[in-house]
Amino acid sequence: MTGRPEWQTIPEMVLSTADRFGDAQAIVEGPLRLTFTELTERVRRAAGALASAGIEKGDRVAIWAPNSAQWIVAAFGLLTAGGVLVPVNTRFKADEAADIIGRSGAKLVLVEKGFLGLDFAVPDGVPAIDLHSGFLESGDPFERAVSGSDVSDIVYTSGTTGRPKGVMMGHAQTLRHYAEWCDRADLRQGDRYLIVNPFFHIFGYKAGCIASMIRGATIVPVRVFDVDHVLELIERERITMLPGPPTLYHSLLSAKGERDLSSLRAGVTGAADIPVELIRRVRTELPFQTLMTGYGLTEGGTVTLSMPGDSFEDIATTAGVACDGIEVDIADDGEILVRGYNVMKGYLDDPAATAEAIDDDGWLHTGDLGNFDEGGRLRVVGRKKDMFIVGGFNAYPAEIEGFLLNHPAVAQAAVIGVPDERLGQVGKAFVVRKSAVGDQELIDWCRERMAGFKVPRSVEFLGALPLNATGKVVKDLLR
Repeated sequence: MTGRPEWQTIPEMVLSTADRFGDAQAIVEGPLRLTFTELTERVRRAAGALASAGIEKGDRVAIWAPNSAQWIVAAFGLLTAGGVLVPVNTRFKADEAADIIGRSGAKLVLVEKGFLGLDFAVPDGVPAIDLHSGFLESGDPFERAVSGSDVSDIVYTSGTTGRPKGVMMGHAQTLRHYAEWCDRADLRQGDRYLIVNPFFHIFGYKAGCIASMIRGATIVPVRVFDVDHVLELIERERITMLPGPPTLYHSLLSAKGERDLSSLRAGVTGAADIPVELIRRVRTELPFQTLMTGYGLTEGGTVTLSMPGDSFEDIATTAGVACDGIEVDIADDGEILVRGYNVMKGYLDDPAATAEAIDDDGWLHTGDLGNFDEGGRLRVVGRKKDMFIVGGFNAYPAEIEGFLLNHPAVAQAAVIGVPDERLGQVGKAFVVRKSAVGDQELIDWCRERMAGFKVPRSVEFLGALPLNATGKVVKDLLR
């Protein structure tokens, strides 16, 4: 299927899978094997349970739980009952989760008690129901009419800087967007899709669960990322589709020869800096026929993706070209601007932040910096907020971090600007070492390879970089 989908709402699309795919497997989780027909029955029952619990059209319900079949049934059941999904990050501590549950106005929270030993403390007055309590199975089959323009979900930004904001997206824009994603990423009917990306993130939920329902792919959810478990699932479940971060593909290369990875056909990855050699090795040493990179953000979904026929270098060094119906431009200061049907409806209860993010001409100001290569592919060079100015020259941490990662002793690197009396700001690098190296040795190495203004003036060695749940470095903590 290409072009605009025939459905207007996510429940309409999900419930149609019974007719479209019937007894094919929809979800495989351990001994559980759910067909599309069985899944739609469970979704309708979950919708009935939520309606009986008082959930009305437009009411928000939070799900604070790991990837699982129950999460999928709960999310699609909620949408079928006319509710609005608020996914909550499973890495959040109780106070962080309570902040989002409270600000979202959630009437109910669905949790998995005991997961990772988490204390699922929710705000006073908001009932919490365990996903494994039998609640989802307790309702009579039910569905409530919603429209394509209605808000379907409120996903909170990962908050590398400042407080997370609630991004509102609608049914129709989500369906159109991820039908396009299926085409570009080469997701096919009958694919077996190992979803490593968390469901609380748009990649796991939309490019994962929703895309699988659009196409008729089998979802194999991964609760907690563990390399050995992932390799075992690839082999046992004959996984064909495997998106994930570059580290996942490094793990696959290390395991080749020890595990049967012959079923793998398609992958999608993305990061500011992916070595060309990694992409070359994945494409030549593993069975992948397609490997894509892309660029996206919570406020605009997947904006760009690689094209078939792109070279190893194109895939590694660019984020591809804009998806159909989406415009990408670069502002005078280098900021990536995005416009199209994919742009969020706004931030929940925050008109000032919405007006700051989306200008009068409809351009979403992403906060990311980039440029285009000669083929029109987008290159992402860093965060606007991260950029610092050294004696009048713009320094981009992502570029400097890319250089540092080429040093054989550097495992991870993050660079920030720190005050300097003479130059205004200079770079400071935070480095996680693979092997022994001194700070001055690293600075001298940088001086030989990059312009003087880009060279970090100091280096601090850390055991680990502070990361948020989506794997981004939280630079506020470094500052």
